[in-house]
Amino acid sequence: MKPNFRLLPILVTAAFSVLMTTTASAAPAGKEHVGLQLYSLRNQLGSNVPGALDEIKSWGITNVELAGTYGLTPEQFKTQLDARGFNAISGHFPYERLRDDVEGVAHDAQILGLKYVGCAWIPHDDNKPFDEKTCREAIAVFNQAGEALAKHGLIFFYHAHGYEFQPYQKGTLLDLMMSGTKPKFVSFQMDVFWMVHPGQDPVKLLKKYGKRWQLMHLKGMRDSTPTGLLTGHTDVTNDVAVGTGKIDYAPILKAAKKIGIKWYIIEDESPSSEQQVPQSFNYLETLKW
Repeated sequence: MKPNFRLLPILVTAAFSVLMTTTASAAPAGKEHVGLQLYSLRNQLGSNVPGALDEIKSWGITNVELAGTYGLTPEQFKTQLDARGFNAISGHFPYERLRDDVEGVAHDAQILGLKYVGCAWIPHDDNKPFDEKTCREAIAVFNQAGEALAKHGLIFFYHAHGYEFQPYQKGTLLDLMMSGTKPKFVSFQMDVFWMVHPGQDPVKLLKKYGKRWQLMHLKGMRDSTPTGLLTGHTDVTNDVAVGTGKIDYAPILKAAKKIGIKWYIIEDESPSSEQQVPQSFNYLETLKW
C-alpha cells in the first residue's frame, strides 16, 4: 500500500498535539502558578522589609499575596516589590475597610497592582458569634464590596477559615454564604488547612462549588493536629511544609486543576517558615497534578 504523503503533516500535527496534551496534563503546575502569602514572613517584614523581600527572592519566588504593607505606604511597598521583580497578584484587607472604605481599598489595590482583593476573617467572638445573623451581614458586605471593586477591574474573594461550617438547616453557614453571595462579584479562596481543620473534605468542596473557588492556600498540617473543630484557630506550630503531615495534596491539587483554580499560594504561619517555605515550593515543583 502506497503511503499518502499528503496525510503525513496532518498525522504528525495530531500526534504532536496528543503528546503535548498528555505531557501538559502530567506536568507540575510550575512556579508561574504558585505564590507566597507574605504573612508567612510577617515578623521579618515587620522589622526589615528589604531584607525579608530579598530572602524571599532568593528562594526563586516571583508571585506574592499581600496582607498589609508593614509600615510602608502602598506606593513605597510597591516600589520595594518592583525592585525585586515580584508580581503582587492578590491581597487580604480587613473586613471593616471593605465594609466602610471600599473605595480606599480599591485605590490601594490598584497602586499595588493587584488583580484580586480578599477578606480573610469575619469579626466574631463570644459576644457576637459567627451565626446566621453574622453570616448574612457578611454576605451583604461582600456583595456590595465585590460590585464596587468590579467597577475598578478587581475581583473580590473571601478566604474561608473553618468556622463557616457551623450547621445551618440541612447544610452549613458556608452553604448559606455561597448561595447568598453573587457569583458575578464574589469568589472564594480555599485554604486547604482550614477545610481539613473542621473535618471537611477539600476535594468534595472543590467539586461542589467548582469555579466559585478561584484561589487556593496551601499549607501542611502536623499529624498530631486535632480536627473536627470550628474555631478557625490552632497553634501556628501545627503548620508544616506542604507534602508533609496529614494532608495528602496530590488528589486535592488534581481536583483544583480540574475546576480551574487560578493561583496556588503557600502560606506558612509557623516559626519555621523560613525553612519550610522553600521545602513546600520544592515539593510543588516535583509533584505532578
